[in-house]
Amino acid sequence: MNKRISLFLVVALAMVVMQTAHAQQNLRLTLQDVIDLAKSQSPASLQAETRKENSYWNFRTYKAQFNPQVVLSGSLPQYRRDFSPITQPDGSIIFQPRTQNSSDLELGVQQALPFSGGTVSVNTSIARFDDFDRDFTQWSGVPVNIRLFQPILGYNRFKWDKKIEPLRYEESKRSYVQQLEEISRTVTGLFFDYLEAQINLEIAEKNLANTKEIYQIAKNRYDIGTVAEDELLNIELQMLTSDQAVAQSKLDIESSALALKSYIGINEETNLQLVIPDNIPEFSVNVDRAIDQAKNNRAEYISFERRITEAESDIAQARAQRYDISMQAQFGYNNRGFNFNDVYLNPQNQQIVSLGFSFPIIDWGRNKARMASATANKELTEYTVAQERVNFEQEIFTLVRNFEMLKSRLAVSKKSDEIGQKRFELTRNRYLIGRVDIINLNQAQTEKDQAKRNFINSIRTYWQAYYDLRTRTLYDFENDQILFSDEDFRE
Repeated sequence: MNKRISLFLVVALAMVVMQTAHAQQNLRLTLQDVIDLAKSQSPASLQAETRKENSYWNFRTYKAQFNPQVVLSGSLPQYRRDFSPITQPDGSIIFQPRTQNSSDLELGVQQALPFSGGTVSVNTSIARFDDFDRDFTQWSGVPVNIRLFQPILGYNRFKWDKKIEPLRYEESKRSYVQQLEEISRTVTGLFFDYLEAQINLEIAEKNLANTKEIYQIAKNRYDIGTVAEDELLNIELQMLTSDQAVAQSKLDIESSALALKSYIGINEETNLQLVIPDNIPEFSVNVDRAIDQAKNNRAEYISFERRITEAESDIAQARAQRYDISMQAQFGYNNRGFNFNDVYLNPQNQQIVSLGFSFPIIDWGRNKARMASATANKELTEYTVAQERVNFEQEIFTLVRNFEMLKSRLAVSKKSDEIGQKRFELTRNRYLIGRVDIINLNQAQTEKDQAKRNFINSIRTYWQAYYDLRTRTLYDFENDQILFSDEDFRE
C-alpha cells in the first residue's frame, strides 16, 4: 500500500513538473506584463529597492541623533606590574616595583541641544584603585553630575541637518519612484527590440513562403513558354534572399530575446511571444500641468532646494571656522573613601567651568579666502540650479508637444499598414492570374513590409514617449494620479 502511494506521489510530482516546465517554455506577454516583471524581479529593481532601504536607514540615523543616548563606558581592569621611576629628595631616581590595578565605570544619559549645537548629559561614575604591593585600596566616584558642552559662535551642525536631511530623504523617495519608471522606459525599449525581431521573422517567413509559391507558378509558366528565363532566375534569387532573411531574423530574435529575458529575470529557456500593444489610451496632456507636476514630484526640484541649502551651510561653516570658542561646565557631587559605601556618604560639591577659545590674530587672508570661496560656490550653485530648471522645463515642454504629435502619427502609420497589406494581396492575386509582372509584385511586397515596420516603430516611439513622460513628471496622466504616496514609504 505504501509503495502504491509513493508511486502515485512520484507520478503526480512528475506531472506537475512537466506541466510547470511546459508553462515556463511558452509565455505570451503584453507590454504591461513585461514592465510588471521588470519592476518586481529584475536586478535593476532590486538595486533600486536596496538604495531605498539605505536612504531610509540613513534618515533614521539622522533622526536618532536628536534622541537621548544611554552610554556605558569604562575600563575593567587596567592591571599594571612594572618598575616606576621615583624621584628622591636629592634629585636621584630609584626604580621601584609596583603592582597596581585600576578600574572605572561611568553611566550617562546624553542629549543633543539642536537649538544651540551643544550637548548635555547626566552621569554617575565609580572608580577603584588597588595597590597590591602595599595592600591598599581606595574608591572614588561621582554619584551624580550634569555636564554641558556649548560651542559659542560656532557652526551648529544640528540646525543645518534639520534643514538638509529631510530634503535628502524626500529626494531619495522621489528618486526611487523615478528609478522604477526608468525601468519601465528601459524595458519598453527591450520589449520593442524583441517585438521588432519577432515581426521581422514573421515577415521573412511569409515572404519566403510567398516567394516559393510564386517560384513554382513561374516555373510552370516557364515550362509552357509564357515566362522568360531571366524572370524565373530573378524569382529564384529572391527566394534565396528570403531564405537568408529568415536565418538573419532568427539570429536577431535570439539576441534580443536574451537581452529582454536577462533584464526581467526569467529563464533563458522560456519561449516568449509578445503581443503588439496597439491599444492606445485616449488622454491629452497640458504642457503647463505637466511642468507643475514635475515641479511638485520630481527629485530634481527637491535637489535644487537641498543644494542651495547646503551651499548656505558651507558659508555658515566657513564663517564659524574663524573663531573657536566653547564652554564646558560640570556640576554635581564627588567623594572618595576606602570602602565602596564611603563614596555615597556625604559627597562633596563638584563644580568645573572652563571657557576655551582660539582665534587667529593674523591669518594672512585665509579666512577671507575661505569665505569668498564659499560665497562663490553658493552663487555658482544658484546659477547652475536656475539653468537646470530652465533646461528641465524645456525638456518637458518638448516632450509633451512630441507626445501629442506621436498619437496622430500612429493613426497614420496604422492606416498605411492596413493599406499596404491590402494592396499586396490584390497585387499578388493579379500576378497569379497574369495581370501584373513580378516587378510590381516585388514593389508591393517591399511597401507592405516597410508599412508594417513603420507601424511597429510608431507604436514603439509612442510607448517610449509615454513612459518618458511618466518618468519626467512622476504623474500618470492616463489615470490622473501621482505615481507615489507617503504610504508607500516608511517614516
